[in-house]
This record gives sequence, C-alpha cells and structure tokens, in this order.
Amino acid sequence: MTTTLATVHGFGEGVEKAGLVLVALMTGIVVLGAASRVGPRARALMALAVLVVTPVLLTADIWNNHQLRHLRHHPAEAAAAIVVGLVVLVALVVLFMRRPNWLALVAIAALPFRLPISTGTTTSNLLIPLYLVVGAATIADVIPRLRDSGPPPEEGPPTGRLEALLMGAVLVYALQSLYSSDFSKGLENAVFFYIPFGLLFGLLRRVRWDRELLLRCLGVAVVLAIVFCGLGFIEYSTKHLLLNPKVVRSNDYDNFFRVNSMFFDPNIYGRFLALVMIAVAAAVMWTANERWVWIAGVILLWLMGGLITSFSQSSIVALLVGLAIIAAVRWDVYRTLAVCLGVIAIGGVVVAAAPKRFHIGSSSTGANNATSGRYDLIKNGLKLFGDRPLQGFGSGSFSKEYIAHNDANAEHATSASHTIPVTIAAEQGLIGLAVYVALISVCLQRLCAGVTRAGPWLVPRLALAACFTALLVHTMAYADFLEDPMTWTLLGLGTALAAIRPTAAEPSAAAEPSTPVPA
Repeated sequence: MTTTLATVHGFGEGVEKAGLVLVALMTGIVVLGAASRVGPRARALMALAVLVVTPVLLTADIWNNHQLRHLRHHPAEAAAAIVVGLVVLVALVVLFMRRPNWLALVAIAALPFRLPISTGTTTSNLLIPLYLVVGAATIADVIPRLRDSGPPPEEGPPTGRLEALLMGAVLVYALQSLYSSDFSKGLENAVFFYIPFGLLFGLLRRVRWDRELLLRCLGVAVVLAIVFCGLGFIEYSTKHLLLNPKVVRSNDYDNFFRVNSMFFDPNIYGRFLALVMIAVAAAVMWTANERWVWIAGVILLWLMGGLITSFSQSSIVALLVGLAIIAAVRWDVYRTLAVCLGVIAIGGVVVAAAPKRFHIGSSSTGANNATSGRYDLIKNGLKLFGDRPLQGFGSGSFSKEYIAHNDANAEHATSASHTIPVTIAAEQGLIGLAVYVALISVCLQRLCAGVTRAGPWLVPRLALAACFTALLVHTMAYADFLEDPMTWTLLGLGTALAAIRPTAAEPSAAAEPSTPVPA
C-alpha cells in the first residue's frame, strides 16, 4: 500500500513538473509574439491554456493544505469565492475590450494589494487583485485573435533580446525546479510570480501611451501612496499594525516601531513609496509651473514621513540612487557624482566614529546585527553556492537547504538571502547567474538607451529608468526581483515608451524652462 501511494505521488509530481515546464514555454511563446514563429491564433490558444493550467498545477500541489481542505469541507464558501471572482473577471474583460488602455490604470491600482493565502506550511501574501486583472486582460486580448473577421490585432513593438532573456529566465527557473529539493516552492514562485507577471509584461508593452494616460497612471500611484502613508501614520501613532503578526512580534524587541501600512512588510512598503517619490521628483524637475513645484514638494514631504516610519534603510538608499540619476540628467553628471561621494564619505566617518551605535563590531555577530541578520544569510548562501556552483540546489530551495546545511530551524531561516544574486547563486548556480547578469544588462540598455534624446518623452522614460535602477539597488538588500510585479511593470512601460519615435507634432510631456526651477 505504501509503495502504491509513493508511486502515485511520484507520478503526480512528475505531471506537475512537466506541466510547469510546458506553461513556462507557452508563456514565452505568447510574450515573444510573431518572433516565436507561431501564428496569432495558436498563441491565443496558448494564452488561454496558461490561464487554465496554471491554477490547476497550483491546486494539485496544495490539495492537502489546511486552507484548501477547509474550502473542500465548506463548499458554500468556495462557491461564493468563485462566483465573486468570476463576476469581477467578466466585468474587467468587458472594460478592457472597450477601453484597452485602461489596463495600465487598473494594473497600477492593483499592484500594491496583497491577500494572505495559506499554501503548504506557509502563508503567502498573494496579489489576487492583480491576478484577476492579468487574467481579464489576457482574455480580452485573446478574443479578437480567435475571431476570423475584422483586422488583425496589433502585435506591439518588435521583440528583442530583453523579451528573449526574460522568457528564457522563466523557462530556466522552471527547468531548475525539476531537481530542486523543494519543488513545491519553485512551483509556487513560478505560478504566483513568473508566469502571471510575464503575461502582464507582454500586455503592458502593447499599450498605446500618451501624455494623458501617463499623468493618470502617476496620479493613481500618488493617491495610493498618500493613502498608505496615512494608514502608516495611524499605525505609528497607535503602535498597532493592521497586518502581519511577524512584524508585530519584531516590534516588541526593537528599539523603534516599524509600520508597514497595507503591505505586510515594511521593506515592501518603503520600496513602493521610494519608487513613487522618484516618479514625482522626475515629473516636477522640468516643470516651469511654480504651483506644481509646491504641490509636489508637499507630496514628497508626506511620503518621506511614511518612508521614515517604515525604517527601511534599503528603501532610503534606493530612493537616493534614483534621485541621483535624475539629478545627473537634469544638471550635471560630475557634480552629482561629487555630491554622492561626499555623502558616502560623511556617512563613513559617522559610522567609524560611533560603530557601536550602529551595532557594528569586529566580530561577525556585530556585522549580523548591523545588517538585521543579512550577514549570516549572505555568508551561508555563498557556502551553498560553493557546494554546488554550476547548477545550484534548484529553484526555490534556499530555505530548505539553508536549514539542512546550517542546523537551523524554520523560524530562523528564510525563503531567500535578501540579496538576489546570492539567492540565485545558491539556487541556480552559474547557470542562473549568467542569465541574471545578461538580463540586467539588457534591461538597463532598454530603459536607458536614448533617454536624453527622447524629446517629449524624456521625463517619463527617465522616471522609469531611475525607478528600475532604484528597485535593482533595493534587491541587493531585500529579496524580490522577478518576483516583484513592479519589475515587470516598469519594463513593460519602458519598452512601450522606448518604441515611440517622438515627432515635432507631439505635445511635450514637460517643457524644459530656460532657467531651472528651484525644485
């Protein structure tokens, strides 16, 4: 009997692995478009297959988990959830078929919202609203492609090395999950992040942008950030968090109280605020309207207050990097670099003068305290890489291997090293690192190439390049690169804007004044 159950389980896992690779491959074909040499009708069918197979794979993997068992035993709740989801999905499909460009607005509005869902032995904070948006937009995009009548739908900008490497990274991640010691985690990462966000990228890159749509998207992001900061201030004043008991417990032992608003994690909250602040700073930096300068100043002060109460040092560093990029383009590269080096030197002197205040000592314990535990994670993550340097231990395996190799427990382990290159090195080895380095290179090239010659599109393209660079810096101290929908959103928007060839007839998104405004 035991042998039979093991055989059935092995067969089921084998089907899940094959399904994951197949879904990753179909997602790549859908995003690559005509460059995949697959016809539009076949790609449309593949997109629908991805929407169907992905939740089936996830359901099969978590079938015996506590929360799913609860829903199986309470069919009325499950049916109600399905009905609500279908109603929202249909409404969004109708909206996107009538107004395709509204995808950008709705997607940006849905980006921050996460719902706690139990999967396996952990609770994942999932972007359920964003998944509904991606599913509805995909269906709305597929329907015209399956019709025989009417003009063929637009394919969007030609695909290039960025699209090929992005989809290659998704496929490599799926393949390296096949030998992972924690296949379930690799599967979850793929179906929660890589697959849906890949579809989102493919949809956003085909949006037809204009000045009005850009300003509306910025307005949505700013309003959300303002509201989230207000909730954060309430949390800070009452010393009571709305979400995430883990942060509540850590606040009991820290000398300062960290807020996270609606983000479950202070660092994710801080990262969102930093990116919005960079976009606002870029938008106002070239304006000649003094009234907008004052309004932007007030907004930035409000958001800075929210960022400070999150106590996310990585987000503050990311913000400074993004602002430095904007300053270098707006004024002068060398002066900006001199100021940055001066700030770094001053910071170094302050730390050297009072190392104990920053919990820095000569021992590894001091370094670990100063980096909130990241020192040990990085050190031991590099040891994992040294044990299996070529292929790594497999996608999603960091936490399990960390525990096994360091005699740790789940409470003190984590799903990532909080430093993306180290996580990739441990899980995917030199293979994954090569893909990662190549991907970073083409991403920066896509977003930054020709920015200073973008004419009326200078400001939005610069804002996207600065935000992406800031996010990249943030991943060096906190996890989530391709696991963050902001990465795919910035790349999708940046790709669409990079494909626009400015003409003299286009209205300027921000006219440069003859003398700099004291922004």
